[in-house]
Amino acid sequence: MAGDSLGTLFRVTNYGESHGKGIGVVVEGCPAGLALSEEDIQPYLDKRRPGQSSITTRRDEADSVEILSGTIDGKTTGTPISLFIRNKDQRSKDYSEMAQLFRPSHADYTYHKKYGIRDVAGGGRSSARITAGHVAAGAIARKVLHQALGVDIIGYVKSIQDLELTTEPEDINPELIETNLVRCPNESLADKMVTKIEKARKSGDSLGGIVECQLRGVPAGLGEPVFDKLEADLAKAMLAINASKGFEIGSGFAGTLEQGSTHNDIFFDDDGVVRTRSNNSGGVLGGISNGMPIVFRVAFKPTPTIIREQETVNKEGRDVVFHGRGRHDPCVLPRAVPIVEAMSALVLCDHFLRFRAYKELF
Repeated sequence: MAGDSLGTLFRVTNYGESHGKGIGVVVEGCPAGLALSEEDIQPYLDKRRPGQSSITTRRDEADSVEILSGTIDGKTTGTPISLFIRNKDQRSKDYSEMAQLFRPSHADYTYHKKYGIRDVAGGGRSSARITAGHVAAGAIARKVLHQALGVDIIGYVKSIQDLELTTEPEDINPELIETNLVRCPNESLADKMVTKIEKARKSGDSLGGIVECQLRGVPAGLGEPVFDKLEADLAKAMLAINASKGFEIGSGFAGTLEQGSTHNDIFFDDDGVVRTRSNNSGGVLGGISNGMPIVFRVAFKPTPTIIREQETVNKEGRDVVFHGRGRHDPCVLPRAVPIVEAMSALVLCDHFLRFRAYKELF
C-alpha cells in the first residue's frame, strides 16, 4: 500500500490494522551505537494508549512494545529496527453493521472506492490505532535528537472548541502539561476543558480543538529548499495524523492581519549567536530552521464516531439511519499530543541526518 513510509535518511514504515494481530513500524537509518530498549519507548506509548482516563476511549490496550530487530546488547546496530505492538482488546462484533454502510466523516466510503474492499473492524488501516507505531518510532527519533542536539519537544492542548489557552509559547511551563487529564498547561482552563469533554461524552457527542507544539533547541540550518522545506515536511507529517484538518506555523493565519513593518522578525546578535526579537516565522525561514524555537499548531476535528443516530447511505446507495457504537474518544486532543510530538521528532531527526550529511567538512 503506497504512502506507508515517511522520511528520507531516517525512514519509518508503518504497518498493521486496528483489529489485526498487531501494529508496528520498521525504522531505517537510525545511527548505530544508540542505547535503546523497550523502556526508552514505552513511556511515550503510555501517554497515547487508550483507556488511560475517563475522557478517552474505554478500549483497554497496554500497548506494550517489542523490539524485534536492529539492536544487540542494548544498542542499535544501524540496521532496520522493527517494533511490534500486539492488539489484545478487539471487539470486531461492534462493527458488523458497518460492513453495509458508510459512516459519516469516516474513511469507509473513500477506502471502498479506492480499493473495492475494506477492513470494517475498527476502520482497519484507517484507524487512529496505527498511530501507536508513529509514537514508538518517534521515541527513537527523540532520543537521537536529545543526545545529539539537546532538542526538547513540547506539545500540549491549546484549545478545546471555544476554550483557548492564551499563554505565549515562550511562557509555557512544560511541567504543568501532565498534571491534568487534558494535557493543557493551565490548571483552571484544563478543568473547564475536562468538564466540556465529559458533557459532550454524556450527550453522545464529540469535540475538536488545537494542539500546539514547540521544538526547542533546534539549531539553524535544518531543512531543504523548495519541495522539502522543514515546515512543508512538518505539515505533511501532521496532516497524516488521523482527524487532523489544519496546520499553521509561527503567526500562521493571524499574520495576514499584520503589516510587514510589525510582522518582520528583526535579527540581533546575542553574544555571538544570531537571534530574532520576535518569532512570527515560527523558527523557519526559507524552509530552513533559523535557530529560534519552532512553534506550530495542528487542528483536529471532532471525533466522527458519536453515539447518536445519523443519516447516511448503504453500499447500494439507499438512505439508512446509523447509530454509532463501540468505544471511542469523545475528544482526540489529549491523546493527540504525544502523536504530534512523535511526528515532529521523526521529521526533525530526518532533517538532522540530512544536515549532517550535507554540511561542508573542508
